[in-house]
Amino acid sequence: MKAWRWLLAVVTLWLGRAARRSRPEEDEPQDAGPIVAEGAPERRAETVVLLLLGAATVAAVGFIVVYAEYSPSRIPNELLGICLGLCLACIAAALAVTGKRLVVTEQLEEDYPLEGHPEAQEEVAEIVHESGSRITRKRLLLGAGATAGGTLGLAALTPVLSVGPIWDTGPLDQTPWRRGARLVDTDGRPFSAQEIQPETFYTAFPEGADQELLGSPVVVVKLAPAALELPPARSEWAPLGILAYSKICTHAGCAIALYRKPTFAPVEPGPALVCPCHYSTFNPATGGTVIYGPAGRSLPQLPLMVDGAGGLRAAGNFSGPVGPSWWGVRADRPT
Repeated sequence: MKAWRWLLAVVTLWLGRAARRSRPEEDEPQDAGPIVAEGAPERRAETVVLLLLGAATVAAVGFIVVYAEYSPSRIPNELLGICLGLCLACIAAALAVTGKRLVVTEQLEEDYPLEGHPEAQEEVAEIVHESGSRITRKRLLLGAGATAGGTLGLAALTPVLSVGPIWDTGPLDQTPWRRGARLVDTDGRPFSAQEIQPETFYTAFPEGADQELLGSPVVVVKLAPAALELPPARSEWAPLGILAYSKICTHAGCAIALYRKPTFAPVEPGPALVCPCHYSTFNPATGGTVIYGPAGRSLPQLPLMVDGAGGLRAAGNFSGPVGPSWWGVRADRPT
């Protein structure tokens, strides 16, 4: 009985294989061929894309050069905007030409496959691969794209250099103010003590110095001498009630551009210097101390004196470092 069973199994296996070999060819799976029809090469379109990516690279390099060429206070923002805008526009145009002229496209009305189907995923990958059949200079286009993207990334990182020197921060502690320096307006005309009026805001610079330097501009106001509450060491810093403070806000480096005159005593008990960017408010009567806002320290005060001709002059340097207080500031007085 066992032998008959073995014989029956062998015959059954042989018949199954024979039947499988005898199937008609149309029943066997056939190669379906490419999913996306092959497209004709578009070398002109490739050249256009290369030129656009090259122009984008040049514009990004131009952004870096312009930023490095000018000092932080004199950077032409309009030119930077033109370079950055041209770079982005060229990259966008290159992508548009690639999508319209270099990628084979077709419209199919089919349902999306369910998630987790490896066959569908392989089909999508094949479609992506076959859609680039028109491209004949793939390596060159990829290199141009990587170059344009890399230079754009470098241009985006370039403004980080404006944070300041990494090791040598000494120049940030230097100001052009020295004892005897005359206070002048934007046109270089000296200020006299008699022309400084109460409830008026003045901007002054050291005579002969670069007005664009961080430590150059000061705000000048006049208060009644009896209203001053300066620290004892500064009792002689405000002749005739005239005070001078750095115009650079100690919060984020914006300009002190408003002088608040008291109009309603319950909320505005006295005059104040105000930064309109973040509303840091300083009391000139008490040495530029903070009344309100995010600033973390007082405005540096400049000591003043009146010369024999009645002109306003600096009696020394600022009471503290000029500028914003990111990451703290040095406790030393500026040089």
